[in-house]
Amino acid sequence: MIYEVIIIGGGPAGLSAAVYAARYKINFAIVAPMWGGFVNEAHSVENWLGDKSISGQDLVNRFLDHVKSLKSPMITANVQAIEKTKSGFEIITHDNRYKAKKVILALGTERNKLGINGEEEFLGKGVSYCATCDGFFFRDKTVAVVGSGDAACTGATFLSDVAKKVYLIYRSPSLKAEPIWIDKVNTTDNIECLPDTRLKEIAGKDKVEKIVFEDNTELAVDGVFIEVGSTPTNFITQRLGLEVDNKGYIAVDSDQKTSIEGIYAAGDITTNSSKFKQIIVAASEGAVAVYNAYIDLKK
Repeated sequence: MIYEVIIIGGGPAGLSAAVYAARYKINFAIVAPMWGGFVNEAHSVENWLGDKSISGQDLVNRFLDHVKSLKSPMITANVQAIEKTKSGFEIITHDNRYKAKKVILALGTERNKLGINGEEEFLGKGVSYCATCDGFFFRDKTVAVVGSGDAACTGATFLSDVAKKVYLIYRSPSLKAEPIWIDKVNTTDNIECLPDTRLKEIAGKDKVEKIVFEDNTELAVDGVFIEVGSTPTNFITQRLGLEVDNKGYIAVDSDQKTSIEGIYAAGDITTNSSKFKQIIVAASEGAVAVYNAYIDLKK
């Protein structure tokens, strides 16, 4: 059997692509090792249109209920490779092979982590990897942002409008963000920079209460936002030889087409959304990718 489209990835981009593929009556399957992506980690989502507040897991469950209702194959598996064939592509998992005329990559990215004590334990209990997702839960509280790049500076600036106090902590002697963001950080009264500083531990009881530095000094905080970047899931892109930017994000045009004909990409892994990783952006890219795959199939 040859599918018209195989979607690889189970986050908002992939699941949205599945919904639109069904609407266009495309013969498709969606393959992913897990379902929901980073949305599962969100303590609460308050910027998804139509839901004033919903937990990440509840939102993922709603996505999955929708996709499952389409009665199309949802294959839980790790894709190990994609090979070009005369008729299209062959998608290889650990125990099977699937053929498709078109492929949509919605692989997402992997959060870079600090690897310190308390980071995983307090995830959703004060530790977050998304200031815009979870910042409003820390209104009038004290928070720390860890990182020195654009994401950290924009996160700190966003949080400064919500939190009482924001500590921006980074290992390097200076910030590495664009000058405009550095200026905003330096001119915001309730942001305090702590350069040349390394975290040793995030501590508390039922939630985050403090952070411990490598010199064993402590700082009381209510939340820790880790913004040390993310890494595109690029094991497939490297083997295929897809064009990527200098950070590893898949280069796509406005139609979500990649440098290889027949392969489209959507979501956080693309150059289109690399600067604004939001559920609604990923979902829209998934829809655009499927639409253009549909048009190309009809051609």
